[in-house]
Amino acid sequence: MFTQDIPFNLKGGFKMIEIKMGEFFDEIKDRDVDVLIIGAGPAGLTAGMYAGRAGLKSFILEKGTIGGQLCLTDWVEDYPGFPDGIKAVELINLMKKHAENFGAKIVREEAKKIEILDNGLKKVITDSGEWKAKAVIVATGSYHRKLGVKGESELIGRGVSNCAVCDGPFFKEKDVVVVGGGDSAVTEAIYLTRFAKKVYLVHRRDKFRAQKFYVERAKNNPKIEFILDTIVTEIKGENKVEGVVLKNVKKGEIRELPCSAVFIFIGLIPNSEILKGIAKFDDRNAVITNDKMETGVPGIYAVGDVRSTPLRQAVTAASDGAIAAMMAESYISDLK
Repeated sequence: MFTQDIPFNLKGGFKMIEIKMGEFFDEIKDRDVDVLIIGAGPAGLTAGMYAGRAGLKSFILEKGTIGGQLCLTDWVEDYPGFPDGIKAVELINLMKKHAENFGAKIVREEAKKIEILDNGLKKVITDSGEWKAKAVIVATGSYHRKLGVKGESELIGRGVSNCAVCDGPFFKEKDVVVVGGGDSAVTEAIYLTRFAKKVYLVHRRDKFRAQKFYVERAKNNPKIEFILDTIVTEIKGENKVEGVVLKNVKKGEIRELPCSAVFIFIGLIPNSEILKGIAKFDDRNAVITNDKMETGVPGIYAVGDVRSTPLRQAVTAASDGAIAAMMAESYISDLK
């Protein structure tokens, strides 16, 4: 038995629940599968659902938290079928249940390397063994870009965070800083007003990449103050965050702003290392695919945040996963 930090029916936090793995042991002894999916975010879970529904023997490998980046969001307003919105944790659990209902199995292993065998099969080496698959769908997602300033790494977990849902409740009636200008930064700033006394939204430009809907909502929130044309040059504090050093990029003015936490949302970097030497990449290190999610190597697909795409949302990740699973089913049928 192991514990998995699947968030479930909580308001702004994670709950550790236990999952019994005994039922999987017999199946995992047979590590020859039709489709092996690496990553259990929206793309991977949807791929698992479609692959299972197609009657393919499918396993999903996940080294971390089921749900991927969606776990770091509180509320989802733009997923079809939920006109009033849905808590991200609930959407994740529905996706997980849907995939499992069609036979996909989720296994806690970290994929380390993909090898292409002479017979066309793919060998995936993990921290617990090896798998052989006819098709592999890489849904490894992305990780948060760092500011790269003094104090950031030193104070991670002590006031520096990339997850408002996880850490926001620790800063009730405190002043906090959010850095970024995209949807994640603006929506998480809004979320943090549930707890914080004041939220400073720091953005290096005077215009936002975030949707106007979110920006207007933030502007109308009395707890949020915009600090534009400004960057964070240092995060100060000994054992915890005590403030930030800010620099106005147009005027060159430098000042210190006291705060208790810094939430950083300045973009995502594709977690594409496992496909190095196999696939092609764009200038962001995202995997280049065609509209069938094919990487150029027969039977290997890339979906979701890890691939080169103009939009990274739960709905587009789910779409990628569905396409890849159906293409994998067609590919496997042609092998027989």
